[in-house]
Amino acid sequence: MQVSPRVRVALALASGLTLAFIYIPIAIIVLYSFNTAKVATWPIQGLTLDWYGKALQDEGIRAALLNSVQAAIGATALALVLGSLIALAVHRHRFFGREALSFVVILPLALPGIVTGIALNVAFRTLNLDFGLFTIIVGHTTFSVVVIYNNVIARLRRLPRTAEEASMDLGADSWATFRRVTIPAIRTALVAGALLAFALSFDEIIVTNFTAGPGVQTLPIWIFANYSRPNQLPLVNVAAVIVLLLSIFPVYLASRLTADTSGISGR
Repeated sequence: MQVSPRVRVALALASGLTLAFIYIPIAIIVLYSFNTAKVATWPIQGLTLDWYGKALQDEGIRAALLNSVQAAIGATALALVLGSLIALAVHRHRFFGREALSFVVILPLALPGIVTGIALNVAFRTLNLDFGLFTIIVGHTTFSVVVIYNNVIARLRRLPRTAEEASMDLGADSWATFRRVTIPAIRTALVAGALLAFALSFDEIIVTNFTAGPGVQTLPIWIFANYSRPNQLPLVNVAAVIVLLLSIFPVYLASRLTADTSGISGR
């Protein structure tokens, strides 16, 4: 279909404005993290790396960063097991409630975070669980499972069953076929899903706010608690950049992995 030059210019302008609307505020935060002044003034008078050194020496930021990494790793590990098993069950087997199970697995990603957070908070209190890192991991797993499930089941739908059938015909049992054929075939989907789940968990704040204990802070919670304190503003900017980098990098790797395997087709 032929597109007129005016339409192309209009589309390019609309795309540029959209990207600018999204990314200019983020770029300003990154720029302010190098600001020599404690207050956010424009134009910036000078640039420095001192705030990064002070942020890395701050015990609150280091503890919050460690909690975020631990929570993201724990939630990703649980989601990998649960999400991949559910995807295999839904794709490979026919049973009562199969479609309902698929819907229930995907639902947490569509629900408002505050609803999920309140529900988990009530459930943990009912079970008399102590709020802390474990409850954060469980809370993050609820939406991380969705990412793993979607990635794995999408890959399974594109894969032919011929390799698995050949493995079984040659005498391999179900476990050997799963370990030597199925897992290698969906490996990149698992890795890409794990990277996305890590990124989602690392920068989550709403569910974390309802599932964290009184003395437990993740990095997003630390930012939320300190951004209104003028003396902490430079460190908050640095912490925001750390969250940004540790969220963008896994997403970039996941997009590359999925792009590299986009040509896989099934029957």
